[in-house]
Amino acid sequence: MLSINDPFQATTQYTNAMNHPLLDELNQAQSDAVSAPETNLLVLAGAGSGKTRVLVHRVAWLMQMHDISPFSIMAVTFTNKAAREMQGRLETLTQRSARSMWVGTFHGLCHRFLRTHWAEANLAQHFQVLDSDDQNKIVKRIIAELNLDDKKFPVRQAVGFINNQKDEGVRAAHVQARGDYYHDRLVDIYALYEEQCEAKDLVDFGELLLRAHETLRDNTELLVHYRQRFRHILVDEFQDTNAVQYAWLRLLAGEETHVMAVGDDDQSIYRWRGAKVENIRAFENDFAPVVTVRLTRNYRSTANILNAANAVIANNLGRMGKELWTEDNEGEPLKLYAAFNEQDEARFIADTAQSYISEGNSRSDVAVLYRSNAQSRALEEAFLRAQIPYRIYGGQRFYERAEIKNALCYLRLTLNRQDDVAFERVVNVPPRGIGEKTLDTIRMVARDEGKSLWSAAEFALNNGVLAGRGRTQLSGFIDLINRMDQDTAGLALGEQARQVLADSQLIDYHGAEKGEKAQTRVENLKELVSACADFEPEDPEDDPLGSFLAQASLDAGDRQADEFDDAIQMMTLHSAKGLEFPVVFLAGAEEGLFPHKMSMDDPDGLEEERRLAYVGITRAMKRLYISYAESRRMYGTESYNARSRFIKEIPDEVMQEIRMTAKISRPVSSSGSRVAPGAAPWKTIGEAADIGLSLGQRVEHRMFGEGVVMKFEGTGPQTKVTVNFESQGQKTLIAAYANLKGL
Repeated sequence: MLSINDPFQATTQYTNAMNHPLLDELNQAQSDAVSAPETNLLVLAGAGSGKTRVLVHRVAWLMQMHDISPFSIMAVTFTNKAAREMQGRLETLTQRSARSMWVGTFHGLCHRFLRTHWAEANLAQHFQVLDSDDQNKIVKRIIAELNLDDKKFPVRQAVGFINNQKDEGVRAAHVQARGDYYHDRLVDIYALYEEQCEAKDLVDFGELLLRAHETLRDNTELLVHYRQRFRHILVDEFQDTNAVQYAWLRLLAGEETHVMAVGDDDQSIYRWRGAKVENIRAFENDFAPVVTVRLTRNYRSTANILNAANAVIANNLGRMGKELWTEDNEGEPLKLYAAFNEQDEARFIADTAQSYISEGNSRSDVAVLYRSNAQSRALEEAFLRAQIPYRIYGGQRFYERAEIKNALCYLRLTLNRQDDVAFERVVNVPPRGIGEKTLDTIRMVARDEGKSLWSAAEFALNNGVLAGRGRTQLSGFIDLINRMDQDTAGLALGEQARQVLADSQLIDYHGAEKGEKAQTRVENLKELVSACADFEPEDPEDDPLGSFLAQASLDAGDRQADEFDDAIQMMTLHSAKGLEFPVVFLAGAEEGLFPHKMSMDDPDGLEEERRLAYVGITRAMKRLYISYAESRRMYGTESYNARSRFIKEIPDEVMQEIRMTAKISRPVSSSGSRVAPGAAPWKTIGEAADIGLSLGQRVEHRMFGEGVVMKFEGTGPQTKVTVNFESQGQKTLIAAYANLKGL
């Protein structure tokens, strides 16, 4: 095995071609990768090191310097967008069309293969590819055919099981029975699903890969043909390959085929969807002999940002090893902000972003990254208050998410039974056996009698319009909503939301999906409880639930910025991979949140969380802000988490802590304000006076009652005020939002 690691010293291996124009704008390590001899090649490409350029230049090099036909080259990537970008660059570089070349995603290339060899794959010539909705419909029918309870066997979970097995290259016949009723019924669903797809010539996305692998494996002549055809296979984002993708590549690469794997084990963050970091680590052995090149020069970030990323990822074991460097200057130190709570954190991010924008910079320069989708709520509210346009990249706004809409519709029905939109949305969510035939009957009654759907349902039940299972299940739904109304009577808004989630079983329903998506949905539902608990109507006389639902509708109605609008970008850390921004905020760096509590006791999971931190840090080009909250109301409960271990792993010399500094106060003569008995007549100086309060002053809060001002921190409207309330104890509030009334 030959390894080319030193980015500073020129090698002497390929001196006769070193002056080729293709190498003119490449650094030494990039040139080594592009001009390597025809061999298996592993390119460990650090963040921002120009890996796509290397891959494209390598294809052009093979065509120009080794006289390789473009039809003998296959280039594989993971997204259609990346494939189109690769094709465009190749056409520019080689001055020839790339459309006829085998450049595309794993799924796209396997689909192309199966279209050509449908007979060998035992498919009809015009087989159909299922999208996710079609797949869900088929599985739903199968669950009904097997007389299984769709509450215990949700469609999404069954589909996830099938897809996971296919990603591992396992057919239903080869899934071992466990003697576990639940697992073995999922296998039954998988087996019947395979039968029905086979009978109707239907192919889902996972089947494209699995069927292509099996077709090559079982047809020797076909395998020999493609091994002879493709002399070079180049694979981008190799660390994200799953089991069946890796098996397909190993099968396709014969003795005369050379594979170039480009990837970064430090950026493997998709284990939850089947990616195996072990694949890139096994490449040197499975494809030996291998030339290894490390791309470590970063063209994106300042030295301080890279030093922070290197220090964090160095704590992972089993790395293949590399350290990013740059010729750029040190740049600004990373900024660390300790927020009082999530609202304070969100305000800090909004205010700091606004300050950057006011200097004449674009909003789209700024990205806010977070570990959990549920964190977006407080951030969205802060941007809405500050009237800063934002866009959630690759996702929906909080109140537009399906699980939140479901919960809000239950709340709406407890408030107003005549809400037809809410009724239709949740009458069968979670599934309770109320089919379209029953709903059509209710709609017909509503139309004929001029009633709401709720009133029509009651009419149908009371007048014998419905019978059998439909009647029973609809009656159960009516009883459920009435019981919810009774259960929530007199409760605080946060407790109302908690009770509705319990009665509706939405958390169990969405949690049954399993995987990252289920976890995200459950976290969002629990965050809705926090939103309700934090909510205060503008008018104390207003009904809290009605006011909250109105505000949620307004927030959902405020149009999110369009794709090409100048707007702050908000996204999860997983969505941020492959992107870069001049200014990055990494929010919620707390133990239990990031690293996530689900991964903290799992060594492999914790290492992936650290890789996620590495990805987040290396998205920043010029400025990086990391924030954590000393207390955070999340998922419906108040928590006090330690700051993330990832913060502690960053060297002190590259990071500057931003702290709110307390203002100095001195005793002065009383100026007429009432002072608590026994308290010294103190008066603040500086910004604390700007909010019209003084130390020792007696104040009133409409929720917490009367109390005494004990301390100020910060400046202007964002000043933190600590008040000792008679009935609630000490509370620290933000002056601009507390509406404290001096007594």
